[in-house]
Amino acid sequence: MGGQRSGDGGGKEFLRVSAALRSRIAEGTYALGGQLPAQRALAEEFAVSRDTVQRVLKELADEGWIESRQGSGSRVIENVIQQTQRIRPVTPRQPRAGRSTQLLSIIGDAFRQPQVALDIFTLTSETLDTQIRVQADRIRAGEIGPERIALRMLLPAEDMRLPYPRARHAPDDPRVPERTLSITRRHTASLRAVLQELKVQELVPEIEFQIRHVELAPPFKLYLLNGTQALQGFYEVIERPIPLEDGTALDVLDVLGLGATLMHYVEDGDPESVGSVFVARSRDWFESVWNLLAT
Repeated sequence: MGGQRSGDGGGKEFLRVSAALRSRIAEGTYALGGQLPAQRALAEEFAVSRDTVQRVLKELADEGWIESRQGSGSRVIENVIQQTQRIRPVTPRQPRAGRSTQLLSIIGDAFRQPQVALDIFTLTSETLDTQIRVQADRIRAGEIGPERIALRMLLPAEDMRLPYPRARHAPDDPRVPERTLSITRRHTASLRAVLQELKVQELVPEIEFQIRHVELAPPFKLYLLNGTQALQGFYEVIERPIPLEDGTALDVLDVLGLGATLMHYVEDGDPESVGSVFVARSRDWFESVWNLLAT
């Protein structure tokens, strides 16, 4: 596969390799503390240039997924789904045999239904992109076969000034919001591409993907799954350095997204239970913002 590398200069090849490596880390193919294959091996596998692989690895390192050292290769330091996305069940449920309560398993269960409906309110689409990539792999493998996937996503308006992330000592520094917007656009484009692929390959007969923007700075992320489950996690503000494209580092006020604890609510047949009330009110809130505020 190493002979021909077509289209390597565009963004599609970068997205393809980036999404594949994220999915493998999320699934545990590259375990926490384990080594990724060498750059040459990855370039051969994906039929891309080593420059593309290097840029993908740099992005993963910048975002805290891996650690790359000269002469030592790249090592997984954050298994994003399995390790950092903590779930706290609010509604008592009988756990499935052999399955722990993790975001991957909860979304995986939602995708076992013939009609999959996801309503998402989030700061960026980074976590969701990884999750959908994993489910797409399951669909291609024939493990699951939904007939319809409907995804609606609420994101902050692109032209609004967000309180986070922003530079700690220079709130008006444009590099931080530009970086955030770039990450969001990259992952929404990746989401759209993987869903379109499922439709074009006739693996899922019906797919709807809509994004609307709203003049709200998300204090939390909210996932509504098939109208019967809700996952909510508050964004905790933290201070941390982030690397910039020019090689410098900047202290920023950021939020825990991937590391946020998600509270899990489930409709349980009792309309007065905590789970049922929270899911119902969350649906009402999402619909009101989607229909009346978002554009």
